[in-house]
Amino acid sequence: MTVLVMAKAPVPGLVKTRLAVDLGDQAAAELAAAALLDTIEATRASGATGLLALAGDLTDAVGGDQIAAALTGWRVMPQRGRGFAERLVAAHADAGEGVVVQVGMDTPQLTGSILRDAAAALVECDAVLGPALDGGWWVLARRDPRVVEALAGVAMSTPTTGEATAAALARAGHRVSRTALLRDVDTLDDARAVAALAPDTRFARAWRSTPAATR
Repeated sequence: MTVLVMAKAPVPGLVKTRLAVDLGDQAAAELAAAALLDTIEATRASGATGLLALAGDLTDAVGGDQIAAALTGWRVMPQRGRGFAERLVAAHADAGEGVVVQVGMDTPQLTGSILRDAAAALVECDAVLGPALDGGWWVLARRDPRVVEALAGVAMSTPTTGEATAAALARAGHRVSRTALLRDVDTLDDARAVAALAPDTRFARAWRSTPAATR
């Protein structure tokens, strides 16, 4: 099993822009860095091989040295493509055949067991989707990278992305199963809720250091 993480380098001003409106660019980037480190740790806990598809450069990122050290033993490759859907298809093609569980960096509450459950659900289907509370999805698992080609025309980051993704996969003839519902971190309310749910994560510690945590 491989866990493919689609992530942006946590550079101030370029990540978590919705959070940055309330917290500022630096604090938002610190939260993003913490979330990415938590995701890397969950991948290790799952026993999977780690593969990072990265947009941007860690040399300019908050916590870049720490993130680079945490990625020891991982394969790191640049994202390629124009829109996010195109980059997803390309990253899965680069990941190759076999069980691949693809996530982002917006769910620091991930655990190794949650990732293993997503992979296990592939037994009787072609793709596994994990719905997100905002209407998107947080995980896509598959065996064959060609399955993900069905996503090329799906609009990402909308309240209906999850259902649109499932429908596109079904239209392409793929059997789709669902796994756990998780909450992505995009807003202050999301950050507060996820930090409370997983208080021992790096993300939660970073959240508690922001002024917003005491409001």
